Amino acid sequence: MRVQFFASCLVELLQPDVGTAAQRALGAAGHEPEALVGATCCGQPAYNAGYGAEARRVARRTLRALGDDDRPCVVASGSCATMMSHHWPELFEGTPEETAARRAARRIAELTAFMTTAGSDAAPDGGTGHDDHADVSDTSRAGGPTAVIVHDSCHALRELGAGATVRRALSDTGHVMVDADGGERCCGFGGSFSVKMPAVSVAMADEKLDSFVATGCEQVTSCDLSCLLHLQGRARRRGLGLRFDHVATLLNREP
Repeated sequence: MRVQFFASCLVELLQPDVGTAAQRALGAAGHEPEALVGATCCGQPAYNAGYGAEARRVARRTLRALGDDDRPCVVASGSCATMMSHHWPELFEGTPEETAARRAARRIAELTAFMTTAGSDAAPDGGTGHDDHADVSDTSRAGGPTAVIVHDSCHALRELGAGATVRRALSDTGHVMVDADGGERCCGFGGSFSVKMPAVSVAMADEKLDSFVATGCEQVTSCDLSCLLHLQGRARRRGLGLRFDHVATLLNREP
């Protein structure tokens, strides 16, 4: 299937290899991804901070890049996919772009949701997917590359129901999921929240990291690079031996 692909501004600026990995994963699954030319940001940072006009100004460029197309647009970020599919219609309501925004919103799909449901009538499972894998307590202690802790980012889990699809995509490529306590808790990033309330943000990150360390597994993944960068920065400050890779990277890595 021919699809459009949007890496997200964070991926393009900080870890462009994640975008390359996502396109390779799509290609390996039989799809033909075409990167959006001229797309920048989805507008989420300004939108979350309450700056609607500024969010529209930023998002308008990406909306125009989507064009009058009917192909799915696969996004390598749960939070960006949420913004585009759930909040663009509201953001552009009453503007000349409202119709285009609503049409575009229907075409947006998070990477793992698309890869596990494309060509199927089944909708993504709204749960965390914890029941989709066996007890891997022994594997979690081995520290091997097949053992993976999935961090469920807030937008992806609660608004997209991508908890199960991340796990399913990884399981399909031979990885084994490891459960950490408090898996549904936020990492503490929250965009501008981490800047406005840094002490609370750090405490939340430490809580997540402690639960990861307790599993004995060293590999952490998520469909959102923003969460991973936040957790990775705090883990490095604490000297923790955890590895953080976007799910697209692991989909291209032999387990």
